[in-house]
Amino acid sequence: MTKWVYAFGGGKAEGDTSMKNLLGGKGANLAEMASLGLPVPPGFTLTTDVCTSYYENNETYPEDMDAQIADGLAQVEKITGKVFGDASNPLLVSVRSGARASMPGMMDTVLNLGLNDETVEGLAKLSGDRRFALDSYRRFITMYADVVLGVHHHTYEDILENHKDDQGYMLDTEMTASDWETVIGQFKEATKRALGRDFPQDPQDQLQGAVDAVFGSWMNDRACVYRRLNDIPAAWGTAVNVQAMVFGNMGETSATGVAFTRDPSTGENEYYGEFLINAQGEDVVAGIRTPQTLTKKAREEMGETALSMEEALPEVYGQLAETFVTLENHYRDMQDIEFTVEEGVLWMLQTRTGKRTARAAVKIAVDMAETGQITRDEALMRIDPLALDQLLHPTLNPDAPRDIIAMGLPASPGAAIGEVVFNSDEAEAKAKAGHKVILVRIETSPEDIHGMHAAEAIVTARGGMTSHAAVVARGMGTPCVSGAGGIRIDYEAQEFSVAGRIVKAGDIVTVDGATGQVFAGAVDMVQPELSGDFGKIMEWADEARTLGIRTNAETPMDVQTAVDFGAEGIGLCRTEHMFFEADRLANFREMILAEHKEGREMALEKILPVQRDDFAAIFRIMGDLPSTIRLLDPPLHEFLPHTEKDIESVAKEIGVPARELMRRAHELQESNPMLGHRGCRLGISYPEIYEMQARAIFQAQKMVADETGTHPIAEIMIPLVSSAKELEILKGRIDAIAAEIGTSDYVVGTMIELPRAALRAGDIAEFAEFFSFGTNDLTQTTFGLSRDDAGRFLPDYVAAGIVEKDPFVSLDQEGVGDLIQIAVERGRVTRPDIKLGICGEHGGDPSSIDFCHRAGLNYVSCSPYRVPIAKLSAAQAAIRAKG
Repeated sequence: MTKWVYAFGGGKAEGDTSMKNLLGGKGANLAEMASLGLPVPPGFTLTTDVCTSYYENNETYPEDMDAQIADGLAQVEKITGKVFGDASNPLLVSVRSGARASMPGMMDTVLNLGLNDETVEGLAKLSGDRRFALDSYRRFITMYADVVLGVHHHTYEDILENHKDDQGYMLDTEMTASDWETVIGQFKEATKRALGRDFPQDPQDQLQGAVDAVFGSWMNDRACVYRRLNDIPAAWGTAVNVQAMVFGNMGETSATGVAFTRDPSTGENEYYGEFLINAQGEDVVAGIRTPQTLTKKAREEMGETALSMEEALPEVYGQLAETFVTLENHYRDMQDIEFTVEEGVLWMLQTRTGKRTARAAVKIAVDMAETGQITRDEALMRIDPLALDQLLHPTLNPDAPRDIIAMGLPASPGAAIGEVVFNSDEAEAKAKAGHKVILVRIETSPEDIHGMHAAEAIVTARGGMTSHAAVVARGMGTPCVSGAGGIRIDYEAQEFSVAGRIVKAGDIVTVDGATGQVFAGAVDMVQPELSGDFGKIMEWADEARTLGIRTNAETPMDVQTAVDFGAEGIGLCRTEHMFFEADRLANFREMILAEHKEGREMALEKILPVQRDDFAAIFRIMGDLPSTIRLLDPPLHEFLPHTEKDIESVAKEIGVPARELMRRAHELQESNPMLGHRGCRLGISYPEIYEMQARAIFQAQKMVADETGTHPIAEIMIPLVSSAKELEILKGRIDAIAAEIGTSDYVVGTMIELPRAALRAGDIAEFAEFFSFGTNDLTQTTFGLSRDDAGRFLPDYVAAGIVEKDPFVSLDQEGVGDLIQIAVERGRVTRPDIKLGICGEHGGDPSSIDFCHRAGLNYVSCSPYRVPIAKLSAAQAAIRAKG
């Protein structure tokens, strides 16, 4: 018989963290905490295999699962001394999701399950607090109706707010037992109106409905979006955790909270979190009441008056602090913890590896490595390479003038500028259209995930440092200001106001997530500091990696940026970008329009000194580092105007008849220019173009060497080669120019971007001293896809599971990867010392870099801001290879 249910509690458990894939992250960690002897309410976990079976079998459960659930409930009843559904001594449970990868807020939860008109009276008698029991019942109705029955929670919140208004109450805690009786009656009437039937009273039916809802929420829209954004496979499924309830809403000695063992924003080794007295878990993140700080120090720093947990519940806080130490030492990482205090007794509801900003990830990893808690290799593996992007971009200039609009909590650091939008659909649409947007909401919910991902920053009027907006934004690396209580948002008018000041949709604002401030207009930015902990991580990465890291760059600014980030050379300098500059485009067009070689050479003579200066500027920055320079690649028609108006303007500028320019443009137009007269084919037809470029490179090389005493290394790349003969002819012409100028400090190689080139790599290597894999075009030619057009349908292929990821974002290791492996093997047979690199956009993708390491390449090349990402990815690849 398959085991579908695993129990935990009472100081023991049937699982542990090694079973995370089966029990989910929450279930595995609950089992582990129970085994450690920590105070965990007993419960049981329905495995992720149940979820998989559920969806594979038309949303039906395994036949033997119900009996195992009954056994699990009996175990909880034995430990607690309570009985599920018993009117006088009721056991109440929570039902929560628990995927193997943390997905905060994406799936459904039900608390206080088991309450009905009879068990609520039993709970009231047992607790001696009728108000508490009724408060729990109204919470259960609201949550269960929303999650399981499909009646929106606003239905019940409106009833509650109207009652509070009628009674003159501000807070839920002012409600009496009589008030709750009245509201619960109205809740049940509203449920019957919405559904045509009464609210379910049978606890067994309630439990089945909650389990159905949690498994069903694995495929809800927000969960699907979150999985897509975070590369979580749908096939993993979620577990369901059923756990005895403990109550933080039983009076002034009860509380609930969320805590981190270190600051998840900065990484500082200080406890961080919030709690509420006389509350349940959803109150902390809902923003209805202002949460209190955990520590006295945090309270004083934030200028709060409400007592911290350290001050209000000192004994329980001491136990919590001891538990923090136990958990962090056990898991050897910063933990995100949920806890409840029931009448002075601490209970642990969850622990998991805490989501953190890139800055915090780097600091925590370095601190733990330096104190010996983890090794340097483990520190490197702890950091998501893509998250480093958060650290590599400008922040607000502290000396810039600022016009502050609003102030909230610094929920997720970083700065961003954009136009205000008030709903997630609009944020997504505007971002797709190229706008930078700031999403402003009263509070975010999981349904906002797509808009949050599209936004440059997020601002909420409600919510604390552990609210949905704060947690999700930190995980995404998006700046966030939460709990900006002074903001009054009018969704209908598409505006918000602060102290009489109006900000409308479309207005530009700047958000500083590090300080919690929102400013009018665009505030100046400054470049990031890349020393300290970041510098140490880069040093350790350099020691661990074996792959070289180069950059794709052709402007002095980009080259300098890459060198500052530690690039070890240029892997791709695209010379066509230089021809588009205004001071040489007219001359290049003159070359294109020339009817004879002599005319082309005359035009190219005008371009030569400008091109030489371009290369000299790059060589000065690179010093003795190698620079791979790709000779002209795109088809000539791309340099000519296309509209009649542009043709007339250009014809006048270069002094030729408009009809002649139009004739030439039509003559050069190609049906499929990606596969047409471009790359080395231009060099064969018009050798004077490549000869001019080679001469400019060698002259610049010699000039800079004489000026600076360095030895610039030129690697000349011939693009789009498909046969050895092409390369043999063009290399001969380049060698002739080198001999004419008197230089030998160069090599000639090619870009492998056609399947035939990969297959004939052994022949091509006779004339190529290096291969650089142009994976953008190699992906296009292997799949028969246009990168510019495939975006219209590739998401459908990803959703259908035809491809795991967009192959233009992450390398197709089975198809394109096979061609690379073939080229590597055959190239090295002919030329064992051939240098091998990759220069497509995949050179900055961590999984693609891991493939390059395993394939035995010498280096990867990426955009300047991806150099640190590539370094860390290469280090991780080397560590994984060591096992």
